[in-house]
Amino acid sequence: MSKKNNANPFSSLVYSTNPDAMPEHQEEEVNTLPPSAQKLRVVIDKKQRKGKTVTLVERFEGSTADLETLGKTLKTKCGTGGNVKDGVILIQGDFREKIIAWLIEMGYKQTK
Repeated sequence: MSKKNNANPFSSLVYSTNPDAMPEHQEEEVNTLPPSAQKLRVVIDKKQRKGKTVTLVERFEGSTADLETLGKTLKTKCGTGGNVKDGVILIQGDFREKIIAWLIEMGYKQTK
């Protein structure tokens, strides 16, 4: 058997009742910029989607919870499906003009 040279000394630990056995993970809390400071980009995309049109909202700076909330709001207003993945809101269909109008109404800025 070969010995593994792991950087994490707890990588082979399966179970422990000692509360100090595992280091605590502290996740950094990402602050969401206010809508007036956001510069969102709204684009239409058909690539790798079998010819179907989707509207993408990119460049959101903030927490994933706030991004998902914005995505849900836009999907509800458009009355269509979509997804939030990798910091991008994906809305099924061509709703670019409507989404731009709603984002401006909410106080967001748009970049081209």
